[in-house]
Amino acid sequence: MENKKTVLRIFGKLNYYLGTDKEGINYFLSEATWDCNWYWGGGYIETYTNNNAPASSKDINSLEHFDTKFPTWDKFFNFFTTSPFTKEEKWTIYELMKSFYTARHYSDMLNCGGSHITKNPARDSIVNAEEYDRINKKVIPAIMAELYKILGGEK
Repeated sequence: MENKKTVLRIFGKLNYYLGTDKEGINYFLSEATWDCNWYWGGGYIETYTNNNAPASSKDINSLEHFDTKFPTWDKFFNFFTTSPFTKEEKWTIYELMKSFYTARHYSDMLNCGGSHITKNPARDSIVNAEEYDRINKKVIPAIMAELYKILGGEK
């Protein structure tokens, strides 16, 4: 891949080029989606079976969550040998992705009434439909819009 901001449509979704690792593998961040009519899916880092022409791939080679692959900022900064982003852009990308996960987990808690492990005895105090709607209709879309601008294209 050229070292420039690139957005490709792969398997029906927009995918944003993040960079290339030391083995020459290209990594993409897949666009966030509203899933199962109640939560945001997103933060998926993908590689493809056709590394040189990802849009022509027959399948996804690997899929990991951004927050799992890059649990700390230095892992994100040092992972790619080639990336089209400046240091300042990398800081902002990392901030926005951490904000996405924080908002997404908060939204899930507001909807489920807890951490979705077992029945939370404080459920009635946690559930908040108005705040849930604000997070999902305003906050997360604003976070993702800013992210997509940096990554190379508005959605």
